[in-house]
Amino acid sequence: MIARNSISLWVIAIIIVNGCFAILYPRESESRDVKDLSGRWKFRMDNSTDRKQGFTDKWWTKPLSENGPVIDMPVPSSYNDITQDKNLRDFSGWVWYETEFYVSATWSDAMTREWLRIGSAHYTAFVWLNSIKVMEHYGGHLPFESDVSNHLVFGQLNRLTVAVNNTLTPNTLPPGKIEHFSTDNGYPANYQLQTYQFDFFNYAGIHRPVKLYTTPLVCVRNITVITTDIGSNSAQVSYKIDVVDSVQRENAAYNVTVILMDHKQQTVVANATGMSGTLTVNNPRLWWPVGMSSADVGYLYKLVVYTSLATKFDNANVQTDVYRLSVGIRTVKIDGTSFLINDKPFYFLGVGKHEDWDVRGKGFDWPMILKDFNLLNWLGANAFRTSHYPYAEEIMQLCDEQGIVVIDECPAVGMHSADNFVNATLQHHLAVMDELVARDRNHPAVVMWSVANEPESQLPPAKDYFKAVIEHTHSLDSSRPVTFVCNAPYNTDLATQFVDVVSFNKYEGWYNDGGHTEVIVPRLTDYIEHWHQTRPNKPIIHMEWGAGAISGFHANPSVMYTEEYLCDVIGQHFKVYDQLRTGAGPYLVGEMIWNFADFNTAQTATRADGNRKGLMTRERQPKWPAYVVRERYHALRNQTDTSVSHLRTTEILEDDKIVIQI
Repeated sequence: MIARNSISLWVIAIIIVNGCFAILYPRESESRDVKDLSGRWKFRMDNSTDRKQGFTDKWWTKPLSENGPVIDMPVPSSYNDITQDKNLRDFSGWVWYETEFYVSATWSDAMTREWLRIGSAHYTAFVWLNSIKVMEHYGGHLPFESDVSNHLVFGQLNRLTVAVNNTLTPNTLPPGKIEHFSTDNGYPANYQLQTYQFDFFNYAGIHRPVKLYTTPLVCVRNITVITTDIGSNSAQVSYKIDVVDSVQRENAAYNVTVILMDHKQQTVVANATGMSGTLTVNNPRLWWPVGMSSADVGYLYKLVVYTSLATKFDNANVQTDVYRLSVGIRTVKIDGTSFLINDKPFYFLGVGKHEDWDVRGKGFDWPMILKDFNLLNWLGANAFRTSHYPYAEEIMQLCDEQGIVVIDECPAVGMHSADNFVNATLQHHLAVMDELVARDRNHPAVVMWSVANEPESQLPPAKDYFKAVIEHTHSLDSSRPVTFVCNAPYNTDLATQFVDVVSFNKYEGWYNDGGHTEVIVPRLTDYIEHWHQTRPNKPIIHMEWGAGAISGFHANPSVMYTEEYLCDVIGQHFKVYDQLRTGAGPYLVGEMIWNFADFNTAQTATRADGNRKGLMTRERQPKWPAYVVRERYHALRNQTDTSVSHLRTTEILEDDKIVIQI
């Protein structure tokens, strides 16, 4: 065993028991190494009646296999669909993961710190390293980490144990409850079910990569970059650097140098010193969404931050830390009823999406992610919403690079009861927004925060609840607008008065007047106009609309669930959007069809093997309606193009496109 050199260490700003939410994405540099611990782990579910056997028997104190039978489980992945065990697929409660790994002796230097980072785990996670608890985290979809330098062993095997619980309560995000069923009604003893009111499957497990990375003792812990102003020939970019010194030093000072380089990292375009300041970029190349620029779509500068110890101490040979961050120079503004990016009107041509794939569930998977981005480009979309939770950081990075605009949503979905609008939920909600904004605020692709989806915003407690959440989000980031996606009617909602952009869901021709596409135009026009009259000075996005379409189902005349019916629904919606987006003083700034692809849900009588509203199948094959949307999105994605593409119902193959005329 190699021991770390003797030195008095004091970790600042890291609470070992509770962990620390992770801010900077782990990247290798001259001063940092990254080790990916993902792969084949050992796994066991705690199927005891109270789900607490693992804690009673202290499963973390010895190899998991010594506590009972284990199986192999891929990390990252959802565990639900990996086996043939129906009990595991629908399990709620604690499951246990374990992996073993070696750490290079080169990491044992006393001048190096090691950090353990978990990309996400659903929803509560406790973590032990070599039988020592190093962190815990509440809430899924977001990363968390801790300094584990004093708990690693070098030259011997390390054992990492993670307990994950997917149980939902009225105060979690998303909320749910455990229902217990009585033997008096014929149910088996101790029979219980996890229930929830959101329309996607409650996948669980370690969903994103687990990494171990190093930093010097003095390191960059956070970088905040904001474009404050864009002039005719220059841009002002403010920055703030947070530094952590892992050794207690009185009267210490730190050198911080910031260099902004061009996209190819060949030319320095601006530089500064100090932990905060402003960079002036002459003749800046702006970050543009796809369709708004022929040359600078997704243009990213590289911000290089050097941090070191300025004050000289005896035996303090502290290495300089180097971290590189991609930076896009762009502004987002609300001007009356217009949504502006770089002072030009932006119109959202997008989709609702899910992190949902067969077998791996919500588990991070590069082939599927890249397939989705290729399909987004094929479709002509310029935006999507992270419905209904934060997506993986790597997805945000791809959006930055490809110019795909993101509405970044927290996991507050299914808030349908007054029990959800209480202080316990609110405090958790505020903490989730802290983590989400800290993680994603430097992504130029993220143009708006969404603090909830379809809450019962007509309930009296929802008013003060969302006022608090929206004000808190504004205090965290004043550079972006804030919304939530409303499902309450315009005349009963109590909370959209606080948002910057009105976002609503409405399924004309499906949940309203199902089967009757002939009433979509007057009914939807009336509904949107009433929203405008209710919130006259705010832009409006129709955030969800559409209909179910089972691939291969056809009928003429069209009927519900056929591909033809969704084509008809889409065509009627397009007529409304063209009227409202081009009229005098247009206030409609987006159309976001639901959904990009079919996805899994809980089993109900209204869901035939999941939600079938996708333009693509779950296997990512396009249905007929995808070609309808593709024709329109490609025609309109250039924001200066106000022409309307009319399509016809018979299938015609033109340049590998199916053109549909309504």
